Amino acid sequence: MNDFFRKARRQKNLIVGGGITFVVMMMAVFAPWLSPFHPIDHADLMHSEEPPSMTYLFGTDQQGRDILSRVIYGARISLSVGLVSQGLNSLIGILLGLTAGFLGKRWDDLVMGLTNIMLSIPSLVFALAIMAVLGPGLINIFLALGLTNWAYSCRITRSQVLFTRSLDYVVAARALGYGEARIMFTQILPNILGPILVIATLGVAGAILIEAALSFLGLGTQPPTPSWGGMLSTAREQLFTAPWISIFPGLAIFITVLGLNLLGDGLRDILDPHTTRQRR
Repeated sequence: MNDFFRKARRQKNLIVGGGITFVVMMMAVFAPWLSPFHPIDHADLMHSEEPPSMTYLFGTDQQGRDILSRVIYGARISLSVGLVSQGLNSLIGILLGLTAGFLGKRWDDLVMGLTNIMLSIPSLVFALAIMAVLGPGLINIFLALGLTNWAYSCRITRSQVLFTRSLDYVVAARALGYGEARIMFTQILPNILGPILVIATLGVAGAILIEAALSFLGLGTQPPTPSWGGMLSTAREQLFTAPWISIFPGLAIFITVLGLNLLGDGLRDILDPHTTRQRR
């Protein structure tokens, strides 16, 4: 553990990305105390499309709602979608990849065939198809994104299992009479969590982008619930007359995704010694 923190202090990507991610998470958790106004109820048409000022730091939208408050509350939607959907993706991918790599044979062929099919379909297109069937809504976004991006976790998990299943500690566990399930979940899985954690971190960033795209197209979180993608969608007609309505939610998406990508890159440098050695 001390060695991990010692390496972490030398990783600028990890420090910057972790700092950005922490700030966004705190913004989402403490949104009721950080936002100066209510993101939905505080609407004053007398101050609609007002530019940034001391009262409204990010300006107001078409209904006179404070954009800063809506951006802060929008972090809750984006992070919840990213974490829940990627959690579901990781669960499916880990279970399939772990069993496919360990058991092999026909089950491995079936899982890898399904994985290749999933990788051949763009995630956004697949999510659009699912949302078209289920309809718009936050719960449906969880399901749509949670069923579209598990293939990456599956392939990484399987490749790690294929490497570790013949190592000495696994052979020793077999000699001690451990069952297959016990070996997979107590011996192999804890030792391959590093690469899976990196993929999961990057997957959260990808899920946030897809959620923003779905909300932009009107298939995601529905108004008046504050969503960064939804805010961009409603600001299209005011792009030139009131650009601040789209600039700030766009910056929120950019900064959040950048932070998560830097965090994932930093974790990869720490958890993958081969990558660290190549960069020196």
